[in-house]
Amino acid sequence: SLIKGGGITVADQWRLTTSFTGGKQPIDSNLEQVDTGGQGTLGSAMTQSSGIFTFPSTGIYLVKYNFSVNTGAGVGPSVDGLCTFQIYLTTNNSSYTSVARQSCSTLVDVTDTSNVKVRFECDSINNTTTVQGNTDQSRTFFTFIRLGDT
Repeated sequence: SLIKGGGITVADQWRLTTSFTGGKQPIDSNLEQVDTGGQGTLGSAMTQSSGIFTFPSTGIYLVKYNFSVNTGAGVGPSVDGLCTFQIYLTTNNSSYTSVARQSCSTLVDVTDTSNVKVRFECDSINNTTTVQGNTDQSRTFFTFIRLGDT
């Protein structure tokens, strides 16, 4: 039997290049496509403007948000260092809804590349939490894989 869509045609990763402290809604700066030697992409790249990511083509995409944090809370968990990571989705290029929290992966049905977009947020209850970024190593990063046709 044939798999709908004919296989993966887009695989792309972006990362945060510089750490920040506190929350950001959305994470809108210091972003780059992963470019360390030995890492690669497949097909057309995602694009982003001020943290709003646009898909290169329609289809069903797996979107993953991996993050690295330093809570600044010393040894052991503390509510002072609590942070929440979320993926927000729009289907009309305007109103965003949180579609994933903490586990941070979701399947996005990109029916229209002009209107279906994603952004990534980090909410912190105070300024003790540092979200880790690095230009040579993916610490906080986003993965986009087109699984097949919509």
